[in-house]
Amino acid sequence: MPESTRAMSRRSLIITGGAVATTVAATGGSSALAREKAVLRGAGSGDDAGRARIDVHHHFTAPAWVDWAEREGLVRRQELPWWARWDLDSTLALMDRVGIATAVLNPTMQDRYRSAAQAREGLTVVFEALTDLVAVHPDRFAVLGPAVLDHPEVTAWALRRAFDELGAVGASVKANYNGIYLGDPSYDRFLAELDERAAVVFTHPLDLPGGPPGVPTVPGIPNFMCDFLLDTTRAAVNLIRTRTLDRYPHLSVVLPHAGGFLPQIATRMAAFGGFCTPPLDAARVQDHLHRFYYDTAGPLAPSGTLVATAGADRILFGTDWPAASADIITDFTVPAIETDPVLTDRQRRGINRDNALRLMPALRRAPDRGASPKDRVSP
Repeated sequence: MPESTRAMSRRSLIITGGAVATTVAATGGSSALAREKAVLRGAGSGDDAGRARIDVHHHFTAPAWVDWAEREGLVRRQELPWWARWDLDSTLALMDRVGIATAVLNPTMQDRYRSAAQAREGLTVVFEALTDLVAVHPDRFAVLGPAVLDHPEVTAWALRRAFDELGAVGASVKANYNGIYLGDPSYDRFLAELDERAAVVFTHPLDLPGGPPGVPTVPGIPNFMCDFLLDTTRAAVNLIRTRTLDRYPHLSVVLPHAGGFLPQIATRMAAFGGFCTPPLDAARVQDHLHRFYYDTAGPLAPSGTLVATAGADRILFGTDWPAASADIITDFTVPAIETDPVLTDRQRRGINRDNALRLMPALRRAPDRGASPKDRVSP
């Protein structure tokens, strides 16, 4: 592998994201996959954007990993949520339909290991699946290396393998582990490695700490509807509060789902930040709002507040596939961008593709992946 694949710039990209629903009942369970394939079979060629979009929010559960995890007793196939049933044909059909040139794959289900040895074995299966997929479709997929922070040594090994062997454009991490949010000093070793490598980190918002996994906090309201957004918002506010981006100045943070609630509470944070510990002044709040990036998965609500808060050049296209179905992506996610009255054509092109290329120029050359430091454009 050429050195340029391993020599990434000093600009690190943290994509905090991932609206993966943790309850199947709220969306129809296993029948969702059948509906998905029916929608895609009726789709056209989908070249309406010249296959130019870059999807930075795409969940990947390797079928080979599911086979391995079932043998290990970590999952029961028939009980898996719909978003864990990823398949290549439906994925490529969706990508072609909505004009997605490249999807950045974020491996899911990586929080189920019982030991460090098992985590290493499971991640090996994931890496082999990613290697095979990218070898066959080098222009369609980029990858993130999953982090399992419950096992720091395994995470360090996984980051080396992901970047140095797979040419990964980043790493994946959750918004919180056991109630400890991104930005806490316990993340420093992990973030320091990313600061050196200029990694992409995709952090999944999941259920809020303190409750049983997958059980709605409010009966009848799936946690991905509201709680996931709060999980992302807490992580973002904690990053601001702890001055993480000042301590690791090469990091860029991309928040999923348009930043959760962060844009909507921007003025509230500026006004009441003095009540945080340590206190937040309005200038620091404003500075950090412009240092984050935000994806459109969710789908994106009317963007006036987000554009005013952060600027259209900080927004990246994301689908949340397959947690978000094909009909959601085609009926809501894409139209939310294409018909938003706030956005200009130039801004839409930036959201669909150019903003991601500015952050991850290695995506310009998907087959050979890596970008040398001089190739990376500072945002």
